Amino acid sequence: MQVKTQLEDIQNYLTDSSNMPGGNAERLFIPESADEIAAILKDANEQGIAVTISGARTGTVGGAIPFGGYVVSLERLNKIKSIDKGAKVAIVEPGVILGDLQKAVEAVELFYPPDPTEWSCQIGGTVATNASGARSFKYGATREYVQRLEVVLASGDIVNIRRGEYVSSDDGFIAIGETSIKAPTYERPNVRKNVSGYFNARPLDAIDLFIGSEGTLGVITEIELSLLAKAEGFFSGIVFFANSDDLLGFVDEARDLSISDHKFEISNSIGATLIEYFASNSLKFISEKFPETPDAAGAIFFEQETTAESEDALLEQWNALLEKHNADLENSWFATNAQDHEKMRAFRHALPLTANERYSRSGFRKISSDMAVPVSEFSSLLKFYEDQCGPSGIDHVIFGHIGDCHLHLNLFPKTIEENERARHIYGRCIAHAIMLGGCVSAEHGIGKLKRKYLAAMMGERYLNEMAEIKRAFDPKGILGRGNMFDESYL
Repeated sequence: MQVKTQLEDIQNYLTDSSNMPGGNAERLFIPESADEIAAILKDANEQGIAVTISGARTGTVGGAIPFGGYVVSLERLNKIKSIDKGAKVAIVEPGVILGDLQKAVEAVELFYPPDPTEWSCQIGGTVATNASGARSFKYGATREYVQRLEVVLASGDIVNIRRGEYVSSDDGFIAIGETSIKAPTYERPNVRKNVSGYFNARPLDAIDLFIGSEGTLGVITEIELSLLAKAEGFFSGIVFFANSDDLLGFVDEARDLSISDHKFEISNSIGATLIEYFASNSLKFISEKFPETPDAAGAIFFEQETTAESEDALLEQWNALLEKHNADLENSWFATNAQDHEKMRAFRHALPLTANERYSRSGFRKISSDMAVPVSEFSSLLKFYEDQCGPSGIDHVIFGHIGDCHLHLNLFPKTIEENERARHIYGRCIAHAIMLGGCVSAEHGIGKLKRKYLAAMMGERYLNEMAEIKRAFDPKGILGRGNMFDESYL
């Protein structure tokens, strides 16, 4: 295990993709086993020293940024321990890169669906934030695939939590070893994606508390993931619309046709794996890298799994649906082979990456929304975004997971005055999403940057219920200090 104390050795571990300033730490640990992590936590817990877990640091909400104490990097716990093709199960350490796992399972004709924008993230980070991405429309978020976790608690104790093993009783209590907690009473919003606070359900499986807990309950050191069979083929399209009402009508019908109780099956009828949106200003922005992008009111990227037997019939069904909603088929792009399909995925991922590149040196952080609302309220949220941003004159893009009623609004202020106005716009958008019954974070998490918005969404009573769970597993509050909670709750 490496231990470093010099600033030049620690500097790279004091920031993440949020660019939140002020990170500092006394010591950096780079362990190579769960036992070494257990020893670090036991010592830190006895002394009351804060511990921040560091992965690939691709998060956007400041969760990996320490403000004092120790940093524990999981980069050396990076082994894919096994992939069982017959059982469709992978066992990995938390430092495994998502892209590497996806390539490894694909090599044995299997498929791991979660696909957040940043493929260089680590699996442990995706579990800690319940990461999702575009394909969550069909396949759900990371939670759907986690079957077992090895976790080091703040005390240094190592526990194995298998799905279905620790489930709340009728009175709401769960016991894990010597730790007993009571499941919270809050109900989660009726949205398709939500990583705002600790998960809750009736009954509540303890493994789901740790998934999405952002490093505040324990350190994940081993993960067992379920895998799926690799699809035989894909049909995908990036389709442009001259009229926004036509685009939204297409999305509504494609969503309704795609939703199924058998979501992991390959369908012989319309069943999109993803439905992604680009507003007109997003298309102008991305045309810098893709000059062949036509002028349009908006565009939709969709993807459908196919077999040799179903491909022709599916092409006809999608074509009929697009014609019905007046898509600009002449200027739209379609792919049925892997090479063209990957170009379309590159188009989708290029937008947030280009935005980060352009504004990373502007002196201001981009202001990015991550709210989701119920399906019935989506049009109200989109209109509110447009009404707030259009007249503001502030550079912005709107894009994202329209199938899940979850869009990203990115504001790019260039002056102090614009920065102030952008923050007011963001606050109004948060308030509107909460009013519509939505959540303040659909996939990025809360971290340190969105604590006050989680408080606005949940209220003091339910934050206190979350804090009780945190105190049960981490009485001294050493883990992920500052993430999710203001310290006054602990």
